[in-house]
Amino acid sequence: MLSRIKSISPSLGPAGQRIADFIVQSPQEVVHMSVSEVAERTGASEGSVVGLCKSVGATGFQQLKILLAQEIVQPVQIIHEDLDPQDSTATVMGKIFQSNIQTLHDTGAALDARAIQRAVACLRAAERIEIYGIGSAAPIAEDAQYRMLRIGMNVKAVVDSHVQAISAALAGPNVATLTISHSGSTHETVAATRLAKESGAKTICITNFGKSPLQAFADVVLFTMARETRFRTEAMTSRLAQLAIIDVLIACLALTDYDNAVETLRHTSSVLSIKRY
Repeated sequence: MLSRIKSISPSLGPAGQRIADFIVQSPQEVVHMSVSEVAERTGASEGSVVGLCKSVGATGFQQLKILLAQEIVQPVQIIHEDLDPQDSTATVMGKIFQSNIQTLHDTGAALDARAIQRAVACLRAAERIEIYGIGSAAPIAEDAQYRMLRIGMNVKAVVDSHVQAISAALAGPNVATLTISHSGSTHETVAATRLAKESGAKTICITNFGKSPLQAFADVVLFTMARETRFRTEAMTSRLAQLAIIDVLIACLALTDYDNAVETLRHTSSVLSIKRY
């Protein structure tokens, strides 16, 4: 919960940021306070406090307090440290590996099983799947295409922005699209997702927790929980979280048509065997 609040804080207004900062800095104190006390301490309205709670997935202030209390009793090690020019190689190794481990843990905790089920249903019902990714998301899109091909899906990764726009505009109701964007604010992929939705396609996106323009055009949103820092923008943390979600989607897709998926995997493995010495 503290990670969610930190992630969404930059997208909030002044009052929301004050509330978020207070909760993150004093979670032990917040669990013993009323909503009116938090509002008074932060110079915000009670409605703003409740609104923040709902923005991070809680039903209200009481549930937020329960979740905070559980986190305090079983504290998560704070390892999202930024790199420092004075760090030794061993320190850099430790920070990066621990950050990646924590990102997978946080993403697993935040991922909504119902959203995964809806995404799988959309992908299975589609006659064709298109996957959009730009920049660091492009290799994730291509990996997802490879993995879906291996289980017999009709899928195409589109990583050129012009082709994305054309393909999305022509998608139609028999198509499902999967957009991968850490920020959810990349102009090209937001535009492609919007065009796909306008054409009648089912739209799914994988993006980091928090508000972003991409979500307005997505039928299903799958959240990662990856934190990028000063030295680690475009870091592996976000891509590992995205790949983990792709892994879950592939496994669930395969299980919905188990016999066919196993046979297709067996056949494609046989085909690929001629590529090895």
